[in-house]
Amino acid sequence: MAVSWPILVGTVAALCTTLAFLPQLFKIHKQGSAELSTAMLAMYLAGLCLWLVYGLLLGAVPVIAANAASIAIVCAVTWGKLSTRANVERPRRLRIAIDMDEVMADALAEHVRRYNAAFGAEFAIADLCGRRLEDCVPPSQREAVEAMLDASFFADLAVMPDCQEVIRELAARHDVFIVSAAMDVPSSFDAKFRWLQRHFPFIPPAQIVFCGDKSIFDADYLIDDCARHFARFKGRPLLFSAPHNAAESHYPRVDSWKAVREVFAQLEGRSGRPARTSAAFRGEPAAARSTPAHAR
Repeated sequence: MAVSWPILVGTVAALCTTLAFLPQLFKIHKQGSAELSTAMLAMYLAGLCLWLVYGLLLGAVPVIAANAASIAIVCAVTWGKLSTRANVERPRRLRIAIDMDEVMADALAEHVRRYNAAFGAEFAIADLCGRRLEDCVPPSQREAVEAMLDASFFADLAVMPDCQEVIRELAARHDVFIVSAAMDVPSSFDAKFRWLQRHFPFIPPAQIVFCGDKSIFDADYLIDDCARHFARFKGRPLLFSAPHNAAESHYPRVDSWKAVREVFAQLEGRSGRPARTSAAFRGEPAAARSTPAHAR
C-alpha cells in the first residue's frame, strides 16, 4: 500500500501539536494562565483551522481527526485562560464593619428629645457645636442625661436616612457585620438585637457583634461615628459625620449613607464620579495603617 506523504506529514504534525499542548492544560490548572499569550493562542488556532481545511480538501481522515483533536485542546486551553482571568478580575468581597448608634440608628435625636422632655428645655441638635449632649448641659444634669441611655432608649430609635437600602446593597456584594460597643450600656444588648431584627432582617445574627473594644474585630473597613474606635483598628476607617465629631480631621469622612454607597461604588469601579472621601478608596492607609490580616 502506497504511503501518502502529504497525509502522513499532516497527521504527524497535528499529533505533535496536540501532545505539545497537553502540558499547558496542567499548567493552567496548577499555576494559572498569566504567562500564556491570548494572541499566540488565537494565531495557533487559526493555523490549525487551515490544516483542518487542508485535510478536508484532500479527504484525508487522519489529518482531519488529528487537527480536530488539536483544535479541541487549544480551545480548552483558551477557555481556561479566559476563565482564569475572569476569576482574577472579579472583585473581592470586602469585610465591612458598621457601627449602630449615630450611624444606623438616630440615637442623638432621641437623646435630645428625652432631655427636652425631662427638663422642659428647647435644646436643638445644632446647639451641640462639636460636643456630645452630656458635655453641653449643666453639671447638675449630666448624671440624669447619662441615665437616659437605658435599655428602653435603644428599642425604638429611628433608622438613619438611606441606611437600610445601602446596607442591603452592600450585603449583597460584601460581608457586612454590625459591630456595636454595646458594653458601654450592657443592658442594651436585647433592645439592640431586636431593633436590628426588625429593621435589618437580612443581616444574619452570626454577623452581629456586641463588644467593648472594636479593635478585636478584623475587617477591611469600619464605618463609625466615634474616632476613638479607629485608634487600634487595622483596617481602613470611614468616619460617619455626627455633630460630636465635627472637628475631627484625621480620618476619611462620609456625610451620609449615599456617600457610603458612592465610596464602595468607587472601590468596585461602578461609579463615574469621585466620592467625598479620599484615602478610603484610593487604597492609601489612613494614619499609616497596614493592610488587615484578613485581606492578605
